[in-house]
Amino acid sequence: MTGRAQLMWDDAVTGYNFGASHPMDPVRLALTRELVRAYGLDSKVDVVSAPSAGDSTLRLVHRQEYVEAVRRYSADPRSADGSYGIGTPDDPAFAGMHEASALIAGQSVGAADAVWRGETNHAVNFAGGLHHAMPGAASGFCVYNDASLAVARFLELGAERVAYVDVDVHHGDGVQASFWDDPRVLTISLHEHPRTLFPQTGWPEETGGDAAEGSAVNLPLPAGTGDEGWLRAFHAVVPELLADFRPQALVTQHGADTHFEDPLAHLAVSLDAQRAVQASCHELAHAYVDEARWVALGGGGYSVVDVVPRSWTHLVAIAAHAPIDPKTPVPEEWRDEVYARTRESAPHRMTDGRTANWESWDAGYDPADRLDQAIIATRKASFPLRGLLP
Repeated sequence: MTGRAQLMWDDAVTGYNFGASHPMDPVRLALTRELVRAYGLDSKVDVVSAPSAGDSTLRLVHRQEYVEAVRRYSADPRSADGSYGIGTPDDPAFAGMHEASALIAGQSVGAADAVWRGETNHAVNFAGGLHHAMPGAASGFCVYNDASLAVARFLELGAERVAYVDVDVHHGDGVQASFWDDPRVLTISLHEHPRTLFPQTGWPEETGGDAAEGSAVNLPLPAGTGDEGWLRAFHAVVPELLADFRPQALVTQHGADTHFEDPLAHLAVSLDAQRAVQASCHELAHAYVDEARWVALGGGGYSVVDVVPRSWTHLVAIAAHAPIDPKTPVPEEWRDEVYARTRESAPHRMTDGRTANWESWDAGYDPADRLDQAIIATRKASFPLRGLLP
């Protein structure tokens, strides 16, 4: 292996654009790419553009009739009427929708190809992580499920065990659905509780289909959960499961919408805690995954200036084995670029000034604490199905 991470990027991914009033503003992708460049990370990674996913690749997850519908509505957005989930407020049709979606999917599939074939240990596609798309429908701002496609590509190439870890504020429902009955795939999702947030799924009792009981693990967190609780929950569940499963490849989704500034959700996580989980995923890949095969994806995140670019630039730097000191000043040229594009003031440092601390689950738990109750519920529902103590 080269030892250099791959950054999957094509400027045309910013064509994934639902319109000016939609929360998923593609400027978040452009600004992240510019911040990665401003920190000199292009010299630390191989910047690669993979081809768009073709129909045969998309069919690894999606139904052909759905792909045809996406292509049809892409050519004539005005014909979209809500069928297949397209033409809704969440997923309005736009010209070039199929092409932009297939390009993003292709980057994640290309990342899986490169990692499995030994071209690199780690690959990042921060334009990806579109985890809500279902086999036959768009959902939650997601048209093609590139995360599922990356997992499916690993399986197609011969992997027998693939783990997927999702720390977006929303449940990774589309990936879970894609592999509900497949014991070769372990999906783990930490997310805000379905009582208070879309897509109203991801309960602890969702543990996989009859053919794959224990293959889905869900940890719904109380609204308002902050750094200490979020980190405690992650470390109370994810490392033990990966140590037991010993995947041959790891796919992680790093939606930045857990942040306390995000306008669409209700967790209270800082950039510093997000960075800590990114670093933990990297460490877990090296500890428990064959050849440290790791594909890291973006996801949600709607504080498009203050949060998303900094969070995903940290992710790229961590994957490149060139982590950025959180106290590092943000390059002035990037701050100028932010103002030119958005007329907003950019943050000055790569930190929210928080310390990413948590109390280990092994130190004991409080049965009256809402967060600990959530962890207990998940461990009791899932761990025994995998032969682990709850």
